[in-house]
Amino acid sequence: MAAEEPLAVIMAAGHVKSLNKEDLVLIFKRKKMFWDDGSKIQPVNLPASNQSRRAFSQTVLGANPEELEKFWNDMYFNGISPPFVLLSDQAVLQFVAETPNAIGYVPYCKLNNHVEAVLFITAAGHISNDANSVTCSK
Repeated sequence: MAAEEPLAVIMAAGHVKSLNKEDLVLIFKRKKMFWDDGSKIQPVNLPASNQSRRAFSQTVLGANPEELEKFWNDMYFNGISPPFVLLSDQAVLQFVAETPNAIGYVPYCKLNNHVEAVLFITAAGHISNDANSVTCSK
C-alpha cells in the first residue's frame, strides 16, 4: 500500500540521527529502545485508521496495523509497549519538535521548521534519504 502523498520521517531540529529502513523497523517495533548516546527513543504513531500510518506500517514494517496486533500483544506480555499514538499530524509535529529523542512521521507537505526530515517515503512506497525523491503536489 502506497501513501496518497509522500511521508517524511521526522526528528526534532538539531537532534537528527542518520537512519535507514532497518533502523526504523527496530525503532517502531520497539526492538531498539535507545540511541547510541544512551538516550531513550520516543517513537510516535498516528492512529491505525490514518492513511499515513497504514502506508508507513506497510512500507516500513511490512504489515498493516491490524496484522501487527498479535505482535504487540506478545510484546506487551513481555513488558514492551507499542509507540505512543497521537491523533493528528499536527500533534506528531509538535511532540517531535518538543521531545529531543522523539521520532515520528507525517505527510511530507506538512513539514515545518521545528522538525527535520531524516528519511522520505515516496508515494510509490520507496524509502530514501534524498529529499529530491519526494515533492509536494500542493
